[in-house]
Amino acid sequence: MGLRGINRVVIAVRNLDESKKLYEDMLGATFVDAHWTGEPFGIHVAISWDAGIELCAPMPGREHDSAVSPFLARKGEGIMNVYFGVDDADSAMERARAHGYGCIHSLDYDQADIDRHLGARFSRYQEFVLATADRCGFNASLARIDNKTV
Repeated sequence: MGLRGINRVVIAVRNLDESKKLYEDMLGATFVDAHWTGEPFGIHVAISWDAGIELCAPMPGREHDSAVSPFLARKGEGIMNVYFGVDDADSAMERARAHGYGCIHSLDYDQADIDRHLGARFSRYQEFVLATADRCGFNASLARIDNKTV
């Protein structure tokens, strides 16, 4: 499967702008807005690839029915997902399934999607979000994310 380590942690927050400022001030992190990925789920998203942080907050007016709202109501702000980098996401997902972990969401971007949504930063972007919250306290995701080579 070729484990690459942690790609990023996803942190549920109530206020995206305040949280971005917190990590910018504390770490010097730089964020890009990725709202397009969260809008179908009622969330705004900002990703700091350099710090390995993804922030998710309910969209205005969606504080009670967004994908992040149940987590915030139960646990408050905090880590709700960890992305683990892998060399082969399909094989990693097969392994997870063999051990009883289901997939609750997946993405497999082609180069046009990567260029449009991720600033042409990567040559490969594939992820599987596993249903691990009951066992781990957070969801784990498997991600094959290959940087573009110059």
